[in-house]
Amino acid sequence: MELQQRRVLEHVGVRSMARTWHNLSPAELYEHAIRRGEAHVVATGALDAETGQHTGRSPKDKFFVKEPSSESRIWWGGNRPIAPEKFDRLLQKMVDFVSENEIYVQDVFACADPRYRLKVRVVTELAWHSLFARNLFIRPTPDERQGFSPDFTVMSLPSVKADPKADGTRSETFILVNLQRRMVIIGGTRYAGEIKKSIFTTLNYLMPEAGVMPMHCSANKGSDGDVALFFGLSGTGKTTLSSEPDRRLIGDDEHGWSDAGVFNFEGGCYAKTIRISQAAEPEIYAASESFGTVLENVVVDPDSRMPDYDDDSKTENTRSAYPVDLIPNADLSGQGGHPSNVLFLSADAFGVLPPVSRLDADQIRFFFLSGYTAKVAGTERGVTEPEPTFSTCFAAPFLVRSPNTYADMLIERVQKHDAQVWMLNTGWVGGPYGVGERISIAHTRAIVSAVVEGKLREVSTHRDPVFGVEIPDQVPGVPAEVLDPRSAWPNPEDYDRQAAKLTSGWWGVWRPRPTTARSPSRSSRRMPRRTNSARRSGWPRPTDRRQPGS
Repeated sequence: MELQQRRVLEHVGVRSMARTWHNLSPAELYEHAIRRGEAHVVATGALDAETGQHTGRSPKDKFFVKEPSSESRIWWGGNRPIAPEKFDRLLQKMVDFVSENEIYVQDVFACADPRYRLKVRVVTELAWHSLFARNLFIRPTPDERQGFSPDFTVMSLPSVKADPKADGTRSETFILVNLQRRMVIIGGTRYAGEIKKSIFTTLNYLMPEAGVMPMHCSANKGSDGDVALFFGLSGTGKTTLSSEPDRRLIGDDEHGWSDAGVFNFEGGCYAKTIRISQAAEPEIYAASESFGTVLENVVVDPDSRMPDYDDDSKTENTRSAYPVDLIPNADLSGQGGHPSNVLFLSADAFGVLPPVSRLDADQIRFFFLSGYTAKVAGTERGVTEPEPTFSTCFAAPFLVRSPNTYADMLIERVQKHDAQVWMLNTGWVGGPYGVGERISIAHTRAIVSAVVEGKLREVSTHRDPVFGVEIPDQVPGVPAEVLDPRSAWPNPEDYDRQAAKLTSGWWGVWRPRPTTARSPSRSSRRMPRRTNSARRSGWPRPTDRRQPGS
């Protein structure tokens, strides 16, 4: 539907618009994207688009407007301020653009639980960005769109660029969050993930005040309603492990944990597609090859128009954005009860973390605040050997409040609802990257099945001598030598040296002590301290902002 002269953006200062397309369907947005040369249809029926220079998020270009209503609540140790007048200057550039150019508007929801629902208006320059927003957020019914008045507005106009000197930005790219005005403005980047993550960032600010813990995790539930959460950075298997045919998918990436249980923030999935396999990930693969799905930076054969998911020549961060409805076992309510199990996923390229271990309260806090995974050689320029990387709370780029706010909320809920917390290594066993092998997805799935089915709750364990975590003595379907990381190495002394290398700068910083108390000890409520040896090693505190894209 075309809207002309309708004042859908008066609330952000737009008085006139050249031409506005409002709540177009996927078929209509396909037509617009093709007509405008933004994207093309591939043989599978999906729409493939390129994001140009930016193939991932630009966290260093995100700023929060420093204003009285939110200034005291924002964690400035991890977020960059910008003056209100700078925001107003860039907003005016966007208003001028809208008054002279064709734009697209989607009215959508965030938060599956109606008690916390946020009405979001997404304004985009690109038709495929509008389809992306329609796929990733919750789609209102026609009746719900009547008289839609947004609680929050996102404007994404890649053609609008900042002047760093005049506008106070780092580059031409900008993502500015104004919590007082309830707006996010995005310019200078075509990467659609900024739209999705801008609302997740907003919910990380709003939800704690409503008594809800915002979480960067996937979630699913079993036939009896038991809920499992999967925290993990990009590449650790979060999306894959939550999309299991014998469990119902609640959501792929972002959730809230309220007094009533867990609910999805979104209405879609944003899956990595690099080297995706139909055999290993059939649900995600099928959804990625469906009409209405948006592919980002996936290489396509110019003759057959078939996507090549193994080709990383454009980026390792190829993506597929599709509505959750395309996952056959998705729970379309997007809601579940209180979790029985919480899983932290780390792809340890050093090969020393156990494939599965149970955490106590202090360890939960440590690993949650660390948000550890590892980069491997070849994934980024200059990376020639495994490198540790950290993302506080598995969500550092999106945290608005102090990390301890989210850690306290997690531990309080875990203890109140008797959830068990597990750490899974989805990375390497039997040696580091290049020597050992990545743990098979079959073994990881067997571990996850044992966890969610409660088979490991009463099983005997032994304490890992390096990390102090409890390792189950047996897991159905997993060889015993795989469970014990030291015995999986051909030379156990090589394991000891590698473990010392990893822990000298990380675990040695703050070694959690076992606790029998039902609430965290006073010492556990403090942020980990860094020793002199840790400073020399270059390992960050959990709040240092060195993290991969997600």
